[in-house]
Amino acid sequence: MSARRIRAYGAHVALLAALGLVAALLVTAAPRLSNGYADRGLRADVAQLPHLVRDVSLAVERPAPAAAGQADLDRYAAELPQPLPGLVDRRWYAASLDEQRLVAIGDDPPMDGGARKEFGLRAQTGVQDAAELTAGRWPRTGADGPAEVTVSATVAETLSLRPGQSLRFIGQDGTAQALLVGVFEPRDAADPVWDDLQQALNPIFPLLDGDPYIVVGITDWAGVDAVSAASGVPAVSGWRYRLGEQRLDTGTLPAVTAAVAETRRMQWAGATVQTSLDTALARFAEQLYAVQALLAVVQAGLIASLLGLILLAARLAVLRRRDEFALLRARGASLSAIGLRTLAEAAPVQPLAVLVGWLAGTRVPGRADGVPWLVLLLAVLTTAVVPVLAMLSQRQVAMVAGRADVARQRPSVRRLTVEAGVLVLAVLGVVLLRRRGLDPAEGVDAYLSSVPVLVAVAAALVAMRLLPWPLRLAGRLAVRARGALLFLGVARAGRGAPVALGPLAVLIVAVSTGVFGGVVATTVSAARDRAATLTVPADAWLTGYTFSPDAADALTQVPGVQAVARVWVDSNRRLLPETGAPARQIGTARVLVVDAPAFAEVVARSGVEVDVPAALRAAARGDGPVPAVVSPKVATDVGDRAAVDVQGRLYEFQVAEVADAFPGVGLGTERFVVLPWQAMPEYEYTPIIPNRYLLAGEDIDEGRLLGVADETQRQRQSAVLGVAVTRTQQPAELQSRQAYREGLDRTGANDVLTLAFTAGAAGGAALAVLAVGFAVVADAAGRGRMLSRLRTLGLSAGSGRRLLVYELVPLVVVAAVTGAVVGAALPRVLGPTLGLSAFVPDVPLGYHLNPLVAGSVLGLVVLGLATGLAVENLSNRRMRLGEVLRLGEENA
Repeated sequence: MSARRIRAYGAHVALLAALGLVAALLVTAAPRLSNGYADRGLRADVAQLPHLVRDVSLAVERPAPAAAGQADLDRYAAELPQPLPGLVDRRWYAASLDEQRLVAIGDDPPMDGGARKEFGLRAQTGVQDAAELTAGRWPRTGADGPAEVTVSATVAETLSLRPGQSLRFIGQDGTAQALLVGVFEPRDAADPVWDDLQQALNPIFPLLDGDPYIVVGITDWAGVDAVSAASGVPAVSGWRYRLGEQRLDTGTLPAVTAAVAETRRMQWAGATVQTSLDTALARFAEQLYAVQALLAVVQAGLIASLLGLILLAARLAVLRRRDEFALLRARGASLSAIGLRTLAEAAPVQPLAVLVGWLAGTRVPGRADGVPWLVLLLAVLTTAVVPVLAMLSQRQVAMVAGRADVARQRPSVRRLTVEAGVLVLAVLGVVLLRRRGLDPAEGVDAYLSSVPVLVAVAAALVAMRLLPWPLRLAGRLAVRARGALLFLGVARAGRGAPVALGPLAVLIVAVSTGVFGGVVATTVSAARDRAATLTVPADAWLTGYTFSPDAADALTQVPGVQAVARVWVDSNRRLLPETGAPARQIGTARVLVVDAPAFAEVVARSGVEVDVPAALRAAARGDGPVPAVVSPKVATDVGDRAAVDVQGRLYEFQVAEVADAFPGVGLGTERFVVLPWQAMPEYEYTPIIPNRYLLAGEDIDEGRLLGVADETQRQRQSAVLGVAVTRTQQPAELQSRQAYREGLDRTGANDVLTLAFTAGAAGGAALAVLAVGFAVVADAAGRGRMLSRLRTLGLSAGSGRRLLVYELVPLVVVAAVTGAVVGAALPRVLGPTLGLSAFVPDVPLGYHLNPLVAGSVLGLVVLGLATGLAVENLSNRRMRLGEVLRLGEENA
């Protein structure tokens, strides 16, 4: 019997099953996708961290022999707090002599370069496997012989070294003899084994006259002991442990962060621990928790909309069968019998549909997140909702059927109480949410995550109470219009014919969820655009070590380059009082020296929204202090005038403007001074040397530009050293504003953020359209009877569709506008609760409503009306409107 009833009411059963399947798929797939994206973002962020941040390093000064520290490599790894021992992927032990304490002198022949050579030595595990000898052999220091050393081909070329050459290392207490025995090339310079040996691969060249070379050579354990004993420079033993990023996931993120922090607090037999991985992980966790809070809000909106549709579908099924249930009650059936009858129809179908949705969700790539309790609740809900509503509908048996097309004018006290309770819960939730915030680290709070949904439902209740009044006025005006269609449509809408509250609430929640995601996406995007403009205030930044003073002329000859502006920027420059004041250091600041007129031209040609202050543009060279733009903290410290160190020379400046940020200084810089280059005095032999250039241009030949830039760097370095330089200390790099902006979208938990936006927009739109379809189907029978009567009076099919449009327009427009207002207001109401600042680097947020989002709401209204017309046509075909009046069937 139940199988035949399932076939008889197959449309209603299938609708509930489809909604249950979609809901199960959503609650299963969304967490898996979120976890998968979050894990991928975590691993990508950790992989990009500098080794001083991501690796756990221990260092201690210890007496010879240096080789003894190898035995502690595995022991220290095992003593790391859990779960770190299982996450260690690679490990190294090294013994080193600080390059700042040793000066090398070459004998027979002497080393080239002229400047002082600060030469460090290092013995480290894994080096020989990661390098290939190009000349000589690896060190094998004897008991009584000199320390043997190998150097990279770059160091050998820079200092004119070759195997067999004698070296002397001068330390604080003596001189050590050494012999250069080999030259090597790294197999892969990006291998982590070279992280602590960057000066061995890329020696530091002198920047100014008097600056030294800084290089590092490779020796063995005995060589470290020999040089340390003879020079008096103590050897430092170090153990470095790299955590494999592929072994990390966000599920263990709190435990790993706590373990790294505990490692820094532990006592390691006098060794100091160096790592900032816990800080980096905490920063990622901040982003992750913020995006999880957003995703929880969006998912709550989507689930609430789906649950509303499930309730509407169940109510529709019960309304279609009310005569059947009334007949059963008249024949003596109890409420439990009616419940068991409908339960027997739902039990074979609904749990199976939810199971299929869950299985489909588990196929989505990602990591599962605990027991799927929501799926079990969905199975129970979709199975029990029709039986429960059926029993509730038959608590009182009426002998006379009422008019289904007239809404109750005076709501019951119970209903008013429920609506007032929803309003109170929404207001209370907003207050609590602003005070406490959403912190998924402490577990998702179902109530606080549902506050946006409660606000949308409260808005729906208010709209329902206010909607009849303008519709009544519109109905009075429609009486005067030609024809009866407008009057009939407005009148039916005013009476609440399309089961007003249910579809209206679902529609408002769905639209508000989509608009909320759109506003958040626009806000984050606008802030990132601002961050990109402040970081790269032109089409591109050209960064190097030191360029020749006339490099601008050569750069402008590169195809695609339209304008350039020379820049010098450096951090931690001394701030001193003006001339005549007591010589005391006020502090330090980041200093940016820029050719302001050229900067203004570059900005104009690049089309970026940057305002170059007039005080900088109009500044000219004179005898007095130069005008400057400073940060508020610097302005507080220096007053009106001060002096700042620029490349070793003090320049006096006068504060012309105070700004919270300045393009090119760097995001989050709290202490900065910006000076106009064209107003600063320069001399022939001590010019200000640029280390950056701002570029404006399109389709710039990047390869040729970098080649020209490196050539100007070599010219500058050759002029300082007095010898020809064939390698640059730091190859020039070109960073475009567009590339930087795109990089912001690939950092941290951004993929999860995108998932939240996409789910909110796409899911909200789809559910809104379904809600309109339900509004039409809910009163399809009543509308069919009305159309049959009107057709006997000559109503055409086109006029019938117009009547539906007149009826639906108030519902859809009010719901769309209310949902859009709620969705746009929620980010402002919730404010810092959303934690959006975690996704934008040091830029203030300003909430924006993208015109495309507003346009999409209008498009959603049109789509909803089109959907309503399509559903109406399908319903009319199935009901055969010509038979409705003749048969007198209420539930056709």
